[in-house]
Amino acid sequence: MTASTADHGPLGLASPADAENLAAVHAGAFDHPWDAAALADLISQAGVFGIAAPDGFILCRVVLDEAEILTLAVRPDARRRGLARRLVEAGGAMARSAGAERLFLEVAEDNVAARGLYADAGFVETGRRRAYYETPQGRTDALILVLNLCGDASHDAPAALS
Repeated sequence: MTASTADHGPLGLASPADAENLAAVHAGAFDHPWDAAALADLISQAGVFGIAAPDGFILCRVVLDEAEILTLAVRPDARRRGLARRLVEAGGAMARSAGAERLFLEVAEDNVAARGLYADAGFVETGRRRAYYETPQGRTDALILVLNLCGDASHDAPAALS
C-alpha cells in the first residue's frame, strides 16, 4: 500500500500484492468472504481501485460517470472508530476524481450498522433486490443505495490520498 496520513492509521492505495491481507480482513468481516485470488483479480481490472488501512479496506469500480462500492470491510475489533466512514469518504473522493457523478452500492436490508453509516454519508435508497443475500436466518433483500458525488462538497474525503 502507498501510505497517507490519517487519524486512525494510514490509508493507501491497495494493489494485487495486498490481496492476502485484504482477504484476511474480508474473512473477519463477512460470512461469505472473497479469497485473495478474487481480490487480486478485481484490483487488477480496469477502473477498479482499492483503498486500505491496516484494519479495513474499500474496493470501488468506476465506469464512465458511475461508480460502485464493490465491498467495504473492517475488522470486527476495529469497528465503531470511524474507519469505515473514512474509507467511504476516500472512495467517493477518488471515484469523483475519476469522473464519477454517482456512487452506488448494495447493502443487506438487515445490516443496520452499515445502513446507518451509508445514511450518515448521504446515500439514499434507489432500488431493491428481493432475497438477494443468503443469511443463517434465510434470505434478505439488498437495498441499492446511491450518493450524488457532484453536489455538496461535504462528501469529499477529509484528507485526500496523495
